[in-house]
Amino acid sequence: HGSMPESIQEKLDLQESAWNSGDIEGFMAGAYWPNDSLMFIGSKGLTKGFESTLSNYRKSYPNPETMGTLKFDLLEWRSLGTKHGLLIGEWHLQRNNPLDDLNGHFSLIWEQRESSWVIIADHSS
Repeated sequence: HGSMPESIQEKLDLQESAWNSGDIEGFMAGAYWPNDSLMFIGSKGLTKGFESTLSNYRKSYPNPETMGTLKFDLLEWRSLGTKHGLLIGEWHLQRNNPLDDLNGHFSLIWEQRESSWVIIADHSS
């Protein structure tokens, strides 16, 4: 299946750090394709576009308390040709009372664009 590019692991680490600093913009900017064709599929269905996805994150997680502490557990990387890959994993949000902890799974389609790998589709539930 090939091994996951090191730069993707670095981006995921930066995403965790940004999220855990309460920085949703940094979380998005570090890894997501900044384009209207970005796709995010969540419990409410399909969202298209970087700005719309960012706006949804801001609504769902309006402050550091709701954001909690994010941790990714990576389960499998699968190459889809030379410029694409599929990453399956789990996400965990640890939050303080009275907020419940949250967790789920994700599948991320990464694409190698001009200078770096970016997420072009995210299905998180």
